Amino acid sequence: MATDFKSARFWAKEVIEEALFPGARAIDATMGNGYDTLWLCELVGETGKVYAFDIQQEAVAHTAERLEQAGMQERASLFGVGHEHMLDTVHEPVDAVLFNLGWLPGAEHGVTTQTATTLRAVDAALVLLKEEAVMTICIYPGHAEGSRELESLLKWAGGLDDKRYDAVLKHYLNQPNDPPQMLAIRKKKIKKK
Repeated sequence: MATDFKSARFWAKEVIEEALFPGARAIDATMGNGYDTLWLCELVGETGKVYAFDIQQEAVAHTAERLEQAGMQERASLFGVGHEHMLDTVHEPVDAVLFNLGWLPGAEHGVTTQTATTLRAVDAALVLLKEEAVMTICIYPGHAEGSRELESLLKWAGGLDDKRYDAVLKHYLNQPNDPPQMLAIRKKKIKKK
């Protein structure tokens, strides 16, 4: 039987699927064309909630249309602001946060996530994570800003308190063209004394 190691997006989905359940709360920090937002809405079910962010109005419109066609618009709140503002709009702890960095698929590549705002966003996500909740970050180092994001995020994750967080990086070591990498963070449960 042949084995396929898959991709960063696949690895992220595996982590998120283990964390979510009917009634869960999730954040799509980079809604893009809405595929991940819809998928998260399916995972959290009728009693769950998804908060989704994107600075591009085109992304918000595509996502809203996709959710409406699937009859899931009630499960999500869409925000046309940068993900670094999630603490301004999400006022409850969440079970999972999903980042898919880079640019809007099918759009101009001139608009991409930025290192400074991404770092503020992942810090905000840590605040919102429940104990034992997860955050996945798919990073695309194949362009200049993506390389900066990767370097900064690895430094950030490596500096997290190991008593509070687990940080894992999964990536190919021998593939050309700098394929995406997946960084996963799990907030540990505080042990009662």
